[in-house]
Amino acid sequence: MIEPQSLGALSNIHQLITRLVEDLPAADVNRQYHPDLPSTGWLLGRSIYLELWWLREKILGDDDLSGRVRHFFAQSRDPQQQQQLPPKEHLLNWALEVQDEHLSRLANPGRLPPHPWLKQGWLVDYLVQVHSRIYEQMLSVRHARAVTQGGKHHVKQPLHASPPVADSTEVSQGHYRIGARNEVALDNEQPMQMVEMRNFRISNKPADNAAWLAFLQDGGYTQDCYWSEPGRDWKQRHAVTCPWHWRQDENGSWYALGLNGPMDLLPDLPVSGISWHEAQAYANWVAAHVEGCSGAALPHEYHWEAAARLGALHDGGRVWEWCSNPLHPYQDYETPVDAEMRTQEFDGEHPALRGGCIHTQPALRRISIRNAGLPGAGYLFSGVRLIFPPALEEEALYIEQWQQFLGNS
Repeated sequence: MIEPQSLGALSNIHQLITRLVEDLPAADVNRQYHPDLPSTGWLLGRSIYLELWWLREKILGDDDLSGRVRHFFAQSRDPQQQQQLPPKEHLLNWALEVQDEHLSRLANPGRLPPHPWLKQGWLVDYLVQVHSRIYEQMLSVRHARAVTQGGKHHVKQPLHASPPVADSTEVSQGHYRIGARNEVALDNEQPMQMVEMRNFRISNKPADNAAWLAFLQDGGYTQDCYWSEPGRDWKQRHAVTCPWHWRQDENGSWYALGLNGPMDLLPDLPVSGISWHEAQAYANWVAAHVEGCSGAALPHEYHWEAAARLGALHDGGRVWEWCSNPLHPYQDYETPVDAEMRTQEFDGEHPALRGGCIHTQPALRRISIRNAGLPGAGYLFSGVRLIFPPALEEEALYIEQWQQFLGNS
């Protein structure tokens, strides 16, 4: 028997996804606003295809509907290709019809055959998580649309630079749990395990807008010494001089192009919309210039999760936080038999992100949740939190050993 609250959660995420299409002009639904992002229409189609794949094709053995759209929405297809997607009204009508039919089938057990995925409502809870990820991707597209459209703004409260401070919490050496106990967790969160961690300090808060402005005004984007070679190439190729959605008004004051248009940048809010390359450069700048922050670096995601389980992270869940390592399968990872349940970013090219953001849905708000993005992705509602060597061991030799440790972690 599927719990009513699970069906309610599925119905709610259905509505959130379709509303993001309903309120768009028809001409914008199937338009790409960033070369690394699909269109809003493709993402809606992808969410419906996945329901058809799991509920109709895998459980009912009926591949008629999923087979008709597989060439558009299967994972193996490239959503960046300029495909001839159905127009807005056709896409919406199809989505609403499928969603209503599936909710009806799931609410009436007699309309579905026995299947392991239906026990204790597993598939419904899993679908809610998958749709929640797609919903956040759709918001990234909407943000890219807002950035493309731009907009003039007169800043009312100018943002002033304020260097970061060495405000951190020390995490003791020990063994820490990594991964999810939840049986409905995504494949990249499993299996749960224990890892041994060396002691370290981690920033209490992610970098805020005022600290980022201090980095920018101190030559953070112009001095190549802070940037890795791939980062310099990326910065020069794309003429990057600030976060991708930051702009200046006629007085030179910085503002942001948000989901709902131009807005003032508040100094104490976590900086958002930065790439992994930018996060790395910021860490190098902090290590070189901020007192008490020698050895500053991006955390490995094991650092991040160990600190999160101790309650050491303040202001979490407002921006995804970049980690130093690429997303990777955990030890003893078992590849799901179903191809559509497999993480696609285990390629060594997608740095990990942790913590969720203000748009992350409740179904995904847990410590073990993992995300990933391309190193140049500034469209993921992403920010940065730094780690440092232990407070009592900041001699030059230890800093060198610390950097070697980070390189091997």
